[in-house]
Amino acid sequence: MMNILIDIGHPAHVHNYRNLAAELQQTGHRVIWTVKDIKVAQSLLKHYGFKFIVLPQKKDSLLGKILNQLQYDYILYRICKREKVDIAIGSSATVAHVSAVSRVKSIVFDDDDDNVQPLVARLVKPFVNTILSPNTIIDKRSSTVLYPGYHELSYLHPNRFNPDPKVLAEVGLTIGEPYFIMRFNVFKAHHDIGVNGLSLDQKLRLVEALKPYGKIFITTERDIEPELKQHQLSIAPEKIHSFMAYSTMFLGDSQTMTQEAAELGVPALKCNSFAGRLSVPNELEKKYGLIFSYLPEDFDSMLQKLNELLAMPNLKDEWQQRRQKMLNDKIDVTAFWMWFVDNYPDSFSIIKVKPDEIFNNFKS
Repeated sequence: MMNILIDIGHPAHVHNYRNLAAELQQTGHRVIWTVKDIKVAQSLLKHYGFKFIVLPQKKDSLLGKILNQLQYDYILYRICKREKVDIAIGSSATVAHVSAVSRVKSIVFDDDDDNVQPLVARLVKPFVNTILSPNTIIDKRSSTVLYPGYHELSYLHPNRFNPDPKVLAEVGLTIGEPYFIMRFNVFKAHHDIGVNGLSLDQKLRLVEALKPYGKIFITTERDIEPELKQHQLSIAPEKIHSFMAYSTMFLGDSQTMTQEAAELGVPALKCNSFAGRLSVPNELEKKYGLIFSYLPEDFDSMLQKLNELLAMPNLKDEWQQRRQKMLNDKIDVTAFWMWFVDNYPDSFSIIKVKPDEIFNNFKS
């Protein structure tokens, strides 16, 4: 049995790895969690019953990020040495850097294209033992394994998730009642430099367009604008996917939540500078018709599409059919990850020789 470290740098990472971690523990492996000082991520880890080690808070400035990274590398190296870690997994540069200067093997999970994260391509991926990415990504590195799935399916695949309708009563809703979820980001990550989302004026225009059709609930990465405060959503973070699953539509400038909505079969409209530049949402849009992406300067086109969808009969049924088409092409991601980590490094050699045979084992 192995000592396996999971490093968390974003609340979504908790969802990515929680099912994997639980199964690893059930098979006898020891899992050590490290997490940046992010309150929502820590709250989720506590909810799912995982003990964790807290690392310092992330900084917003470029210099702060550089100093942060050096600090994280040193701290994680010490933890790996103390805990006799065999494999470190996650989506962070820290996992890669520590494995490069120690006996620890690294498995990095990445679903972004190199062209939108050049720093990761230059400063992280060359140091990684193995990279696991959706097969929509173009990556010819010998260290990369491409699989037919999305990160979010590790917790939203039907084998892993059933929405709980009790969440609706917490905000005064009933099943079948129309409502909309909006999510706004602050774009402070290293790959967000020069990236814009929705302006306050655009957010208010969306709210006005939606008001006649149902209640509006807004969740934000940080503080919400006073003009939108009345719509602020207040539920426990572990319940957001159940709440999303019953919603009429999702709108916002968040990458992850747009993809989550789409993979749940909820119509999703996204507006940010990444529109058209990322392989995963591009596939969800162009192949499956689950997402519509717009640049901020094309906001009027987004409003037009919103009105088209609002007038569309049987919207929910249509999107569930599109979702099923997508699921038919994908695997149970957690089941594959579990097999891969549990059998690592032999699994790497096996998947390179007979990928189709292995992936077929994880089709529903």
